Formats: sequence, structure tokens, C-alpha cells
Amino acid sequence: MRILQKLTTTVHSPFAGGPFTASIQTRFRKPADTAQTRIETRTRDPKLDLIAFHRRRLALVLSLHSLVSSRKRGPFVSVQLLSKWAPHAGLNTLTAGEFLSKYPHVFEVFTHPVRKNSCCKFTSKFLKLLELEDQTVCNMEDVNVIKLKKIMSMSVNGRVHLHAIRLMRRELGLPENFRDSIIQKHTETFRMIDWEIVELVDWNENECTSKFSAEIEKWRLKEYNEKWLSEFEVKYAFPINFPTGFKIVPGFKEKLRNWQRLSYVKPYERVERVRARSCGGPKRYEKRAVGIIHELLWLTVEKMVDIERLAHFRKDLGIEVNLREVVLKHPGIFYVSTRGNDQMVFLREAYSKGCLVETESSIYDVRREMLELILLCCRNTRERMEEIEACGDGKLIGNCENGGDGVKDGDFVIPILESYKDSGLL
Repeated sequence: MRILQKLTTTVHSPFAGGPFTASIQTRFRKPADTAQTRIETRTRDPKLDLIAFHRRRLALVLSLHSLVSSRKRGPFVSVQLLSKWAPHAGLNTLTAGEFLSKYPHVFEVFTHPVRKNSCCKFTSKFLKLLELEDQTVCNMEDVNVIKLKKIMSMSVNGRVHLHAIRLMRRELGLPENFRDSIIQKHTETFRMIDWEIVELVDWNENECTSKFSAEIEKWRLKEYNEKWLSEFEVKYAFPINFPTGFKIVPGFKEKLRNWQRLSYVKPYERVERVRARSCGGPKRYEKRAVGIIHELLWLTVEKMVDIERLAHFRKDLGIEVNLREVVLKHPGIFYVSTRGNDQMVFLREAYSKGCLVETESSIYDVRREMLELILLCCRNTRERMEEIEACGDGKLIGNCENGGDGVKDGDFVIPILESYKDSGLL
């Protein structure tokens, strides 16, 4: 047996698959070009990423406000209970106590007069801004009617599911009860087919064009008049603004020029259906999707929206494509930010140096003031210094220890508790 083991030797072939596979061609795997790879290799825009991060903080504060305001015992909550609510509101990186102490201009911490535990409530300044936002949204009823009509005019059959609009309600600047205050109020314009489907009353499938025109047409007319460009160059073009550091590979400019000249069915047009097998059919279909996304972003208040909420319009608007892949394919028109665990889509032409160019919306002004309160963090303002001097101990807002006689923090809770005690709830 040992002799056989010595005689047996291992022969190492110079060919990986053996001598009979030497003539077989080895194929190299082509690098994947998907939405995930484009997100990882995209050129980042730090200013838009910072805006997305700040909006994420504002969304956290608003989600906490919706939880606190839904309580029946009063507009306050204990810090211990808030710690249990924090994960449901999306607060995972900080504890509830750290989050409250980080934004003293938004939250006010006080000691409960009966239970002697730490509680928190929203400051009066932040609550006034919330009331001002609701009042401003209600005053813009005519503008909201036009927005809804535009969305339904872009649809395939003049119908849109309400859950898609409900998810983008805040981005579009609609009131919370838009179904009752707008849709069911204007019966001459809208008609409810089902509990979750609304359509236009004057919808006509035989009409080739709608009375609305996309916002991009204003830019095209401006380019045609001011820069003396030909109609062939600007009729179907989009404004391109690449981020700093974007690498232009050879042949990219020629492809972009041909894509800008490519004709497509505009968002409010219903001339014909784009066939994928026709000449340039997939590219025209994709360009129509770009035009519809561009118009939807223009209808929003801050010209940005979560891409997951945008995807709920795919079936109604006839753009059943991978929206994230389409958006990432055109970095000069859109920008996708992943800051804050959300994928926010920005309209690049609406922002310049990290600021929104057109700020005519009064809703945006109110939300900007809310964001300023959050960005103040622990900085001392004039009003805050007056409160600190009134407390006399130089501590932060909501941490003043009231000694002696006078009004103490948390005294506003006593009448609420007494009313519950009289009614037998306590």
C-alpha cells in the first residue's frame, strides 16, 4: 500500500479547466449598472444633503408633535413615556432626553406638580408656527384645487387614488382633511368614484391636449427668447445642472445633446401611446416619465419629495418604470440624497447654493421659521435670555427651578387634572 502511495503523484495541469478546455474563451463579467450601483457611485452634493438632514430633523419633531397632541390628558407627556414613543417616531440615534435637551427652543421640560416626574411640552412659539401653517394652508384653497386638477390631468384616465395624494399631502401643501375641505366641497370639479378614487368631472378622453402647461415650458420660452436658440434645441429640452465634481466621460455630451432633442409626449398631452418597439420608443417613454416627475416636483412646496411616496403615482400617471433608476440616470435634472435614512429627490434647477430659488410660497416661509427654531439648538436668543434672567439661575429653557411664591413650571397642568378629577376619570 505504501509503495502505491509513493508511485501515485499529483499532476498539476497548466490549464485551469484541464487540457481539453484550453481553447474555450474566458468571458469577463460585465459590471452591473443598476439603481443601487448608481446610488453608491453618484456625485454627492453636500449642500442638498445638509438640507435633507435638516428636513429629517423637522419631520421627527412633527411626528412627535402628532403623538403628543393625540393624547387626551393634555398637551404634555412624561419623558419616560416619550422614550417608549421615540422609536415609533423614527428617533433611533438619540435618546428622548438628549433629543429634548438638544432643541430647547422647541421643547420645554418641566416637573409635574402632582406626580413630580419630568414632563415635556412644545414651546408656545413652535405651536404658534404650527397654527400659522394650518391657517396658511386653509387660505390657499384655490391653489390646492389647481394642483389637484393638474395631477389628475396628467393621469391616464383622469383618476387618481387618494392614498397617493395623502402620502404627499404635506409636500403638496394640502390640508389634513383635503378630502372633505377640497374634493367633496368642489363637486363641480371633482367626483368621488370610490372611497379611494377621485376623478375630474370634465375629463374627456378624445381631447388631445389639456388646458394646463408644464412649468418647464416657461424655462423653454425664456431660453428661446433670451439666448436666441432654435426651437429644435429647446422644444423638448430640460435645464441641466451637474453637481460639482461630476465626471464627464468621452461621448457623454453627444448623448446628452441627442437626448435633449428627442421628442416625447408631454405630461398634459394625450396624443398617442408610446410603443416600446417603435423607433426610440423606450427613450421617449423614459423621457415622458422624467417630464412627469419634473412637473410633480414643481407642484410641491419645497421642490423635493421622498422617492417612496413618489412611486405611488406610477400606475395612475402611466409611468410604470423604476423611478429610482430613472431619477439616478439624470443627475443634471434630479438629485437623490440618502442622508437621514430616506431617499429624497431634489429638483436641481430649483436650488442654488443650497437655497430654494423661488420662495413665493408662504407655507415655505412658515416651515423655514420652524427649521430655524430647530437649528438654534442651545443658542441663546434675546427672548431666551429674558426668560433666563427671569428665572435668575442662568439655566436653560424649561430647567428653571422656581423658588418661593409665584407661578411655577407645570402649573398649567393643574386645571386639566382637576377637570378630570371632577369628571371621575382620575
